[in-house]
Order: sequence, then structure tokens, then C-alpha cells
Amino acid sequence: MSEIASNEVLDVTGLTCPLPVLRLKQILRSMAVGEIVQVLATDKSTEHDIPSFCRQTGHKMLEMTLRDDGSYLFFIGKSD
Repeated sequence: MSEIASNEVLDVTGLTCPLPVLRLKQILRSMAVGEIVQVLATDKSTEHDIPSFCRQTGHKMLEMTLRDDGSYLFFIGKSD
């Protein structure tokens, strides 16, 4: 389990591309700079899509973990 504390939790399990990234984009709009969102995902494409989204938008990918059940856990910091 991660030691990172999040301000928001976004559960996009069961959703497929492009919905996880679109939901992430939406929740980040409502957050303050410096806040952290925890994302739970099951779509394998999020392994590449979410880090790519962060690089393109400047948000900080703090952690990405492939969990034992095959799901993904991301922690993303909101940037300007």
C-alpha cells in the first residue's frame, strides 16, 4: 500500500479507453494545485494513457502500481 495521501479518489474500474483519462481530466479541473488524486483502473491501456496524459498536461505522476489483482493504482499531483 502506498504512503501517499490523496485528496480525491477516482474509481474508473471497468471503464475502457478513453473514459479513464477523460474522467481524470474532469476531476483534476475541480482540484487545487498541489492536491493529489488516487486513480483505480482496470483497463490495461491506462498503463500508458495516464502517464502520457500527465506528460502532455504537466500534471505529476507520483506513483503507478500494478496490483496483484491486475488493476492499476495511480497517484497524480495537480499542476498549474
